[in-house]
Amino acid sequence: MSTKKTTQRLAPTKPPSLLQQLAANPDKLFTGSFRQQFAVLCFRYVGKQQDLQILVLTSRDSGRWIIPKGWPMKRKKPHEAAEIEAWEEAGVEGHIRKEPVGRYTYLKLLDDGDVAPTIVDVFQMLVTEQSDNYKEKGQRILAWVSPEEAARRVREIELKSLLVDFKPRT
Repeated sequence: MSTKKTTQRLAPTKPPSLLQQLAANPDKLFTGSFRQQFAVLCFRYVGKQQDLQILVLTSRDSGRWIIPKGWPMKRKKPHEAAEIEAWEEAGVEGHIRKEPVGRYTYLKLLDDGDVAPTIVDVFQMLVTEQSDNYKEKGQRILAWVSPEEAARRVREIELKSLLVDFKPRT
């Protein structure tokens, strides 16, 4: 008599979405645990018509389309931290506005698996230079697109509105 071994494969469990994690801990929305980040809306003018283009790039972890952003930096003003992020993530430099042109919120998945509601202040930058040599080269895909296309690519509703309605300020 032979015995047959059967091996059961368990279906891989999908981790809960950011919204599911937040729904399990709704107090995070009401306990003042919002995080702060700073972002750059990088833009340029191209062609005879001087068409406005906006820079979008993919995130390193999920590959979703975003604009350059990061955490506050010691001894750096918010617009300076945003400017550094634009250089490190996309190799762009230019004229940055010192006051935010808008803000949006999203749920940030932290390294420890926790979820943090995050407020992002957005600074505009007229790009004057783009380098082929920058810190995160090869880790992201960059694309210069119309404001409408930029809005289609990003996920965050408030950021979509900011992009589609963007008019550079002087």
